[in-house]
Amino acid sequence: MLTGQNFAGFIPELLAGMLVNFEIAAIALAFGLALGALLASMRLGGGVAGAIATASIGLMRAAPTFVVMFFLLNIIPRNATLFGAGVTPSAMMIVALSLVPYAAAYVADNGAEALKQLRAGSPLGALQLLPNITRAFFVLVMSSSAGAAIGVTEGIAVILREAVLLPALGDKLVLFAIGILFFGVTLQAGFALVRLLQDRLGRRAMHSQDNGAGENDTR
Repeated sequence: MLTGQNFAGFIPELLAGMLVNFEIAAIALAFGLALGALLASMRLGGGVAGAIATASIGLMRAAPTFVVMFFLLNIIPRNATLFGAGVTPSAMMIVALSLVPYAAAYVADNGAEALKQLRAGSPLGALQLLPNITRAFFVLVMSSSAGAAIGVTEGIAVILREAVLLPALGDKLVLFAIGILFFGVTLQAGFALVRLLQDRLGRRAMHSQDNGAGENDTR
């Protein structure tokens, strides 16, 4: 039975697990920003490099996270070393690396558009990249739950582990509802922040256009 004592112990574990989800998303996004920016520049440059970048972005966009995760898990030796130091990534790092293809493709697509806006003389248009990257981060947070499949103690894994210990279906449903509430509130707050950023940037862009039109009329 889900008692008050069990509930009090479950919440800190759930919050700690959710923090792991955010850590995985942050690592994946950091790598994705670096790789995506490079691919965006290559694609806009055209030529052979642009074609290679476009093909790479397409492949990364279509790469299933689970497939990439288990590929990395099995292809990287458990005792890999570099200059005598162990370099085998942890399970959490493998999950983060499996999300890099999506993150890099997303950054490349939106980064290329931002660069086009800059070249067209619209820095505010380019700043729309910021809410898009914020949205990508929260999508990565949700996708990081794939780590439960390989033993990463993230939020979903905590919920599933606790649910196994509860014999009654009603208690399991209450537990799942708590998990949905915590993840749902957090993610909805994040997406609300994205909408706020987009609205403010949109209003600033409209204000700049109006000012520009007014100056032209004066002239």
